[in-house]
Amino acid sequence: MLLPAAPVLPRVARAWKIPLKLDGATGVALTFDDGPHPEGTPAVLEILADAGTHATFFLVGEQVQRRPAVAARIAAAGHTIALHCDRHRLQLRLSRAQLEDDLRRAAAAIEDATSATPRWHRPPYGIYSVSGLEAARAAGLRPLLWSGWGKDWRRFTTPARIAARATRELSGGDVILLHDADFYSSRGSHRKTAEALPTIMRELSRRDLATVLPV
Repeated sequence: MLLPAAPVLPRVARAWKIPLKLDGATGVALTFDDGPHPEGTPAVLEILADAGTHATFFLVGEQVQRRPAVAARIAAAGHTIALHCDRHRLQLRLSRAQLEDDLRRAAAAIEDATSATPRWHRPPYGIYSVSGLEAARAAGLRPLLWSGWGKDWRRFTTPARIAARATRELSGGDVILLHDADFYSSRGSHRKTAEALPTIMRELSRRDLATVLPV
């Protein structure tokens, strides 16, 4: 089975032991990729704080180095700090040595800024190569993809569409993929995500689904 298909084919994810959901969880995990961002991340943090809930942030090392104070703010608010990458590159184009170096650089930047050691990993675009998956596990990181997404990186999407996609057919253990940054997606997309987030939170509440963190 082709490993890069894991984000969209559950049977592939199962074959490679990559979780799309959180086993045994009764709530839903909100996750945010690509930050920290000077505008998007603070906006998301404020909304989460108002709702009294927490999320998981998959941080990018090169962005953490540019704004360590924002990364530190995520950790100080009690959110889970996870590792996305150092540079946002497709794993299929990188050698094992390049992948290992990327993980080391990202982990060092994140730990310096947040004093947190990431335990969870998600690759750029959600696509693992065999070497990338092996490197992440060898570094002591646990892979986590997603079971639902808002497709909030799209140029012509809307907050309403993001919220509708993100909350479609949710159940306990689902992992929702969103983005608090627009560095690697359409310009200004983080604003649409922030606008959609309160609607997502209300819908979770309506369905009696709490937000949970991976453990």
